[in-house]
Amino acid sequence: MALLLPGSGGLHAKPGPFPWPALLRCGLLFLGVALGAPLLVRWRGPSLGQSLGLSLWESVPDFLWGGCLLALWPAPWGPPGFPALGAAFLMAVLPGELRWLARALPQEWPVPRAWGELRQRRARDLVLWRSLPRWLEARLPAWITGTLVLERLMGVRGPASDWMARLAARDHAGLLGWVGGLAACWWLFRRLGR
Repeated sequence: MALLLPGSGGLHAKPGPFPWPALLRCGLLFLGVALGAPLLVRWRGPSLGQSLGLSLWESVPDFLWGGCLLALWPAPWGPPGFPALGAAFLMAVLPGELRWLARALPQEWPVPRAWGELRQRRARDLVLWRSLPRWLEARLPAWITGTLVLERLMGVRGPASDWMARLAARDHAGLLGWVGGLAACWWLFRRLGR
């Protein structure tokens, strides 16, 4: 299907070289979310899913975090680059991921809380360990496409904007590489989920 995508009419410019450094930085950013969110949920437990502050934080649209960061960015620092994009991405993504994982945990009262803190932690670990592959399988494509607005706001070339540039330029081989990479990630997480 990627080879048959028509692209945008009238735009035949060649896309730039593949953004390997941006892909590596985004990979590290996604890895930070993939490790940080489960650790925070493991620490706080299912009560995090009912947090009013977290739900208010989650309600802010992604682009507003980028806009606020641009407005507050000191001019002597130069144009905001990937660190600003990373901060805006974390502010936009973390609350939703924390609530998603916290709601996957079963309630702990009266059991396993009555059995002691060690058993309670063990129960959380088991549920999180089982949920992580499916969570990553569902959320990785959303994270990649979710960076598109932030990449445009910050003027940073990353995975989502590169994908869109290849779509506009009808770079079928590049699109096939992107779709193949996402399919490989999806297959890997499906295997881990078993």
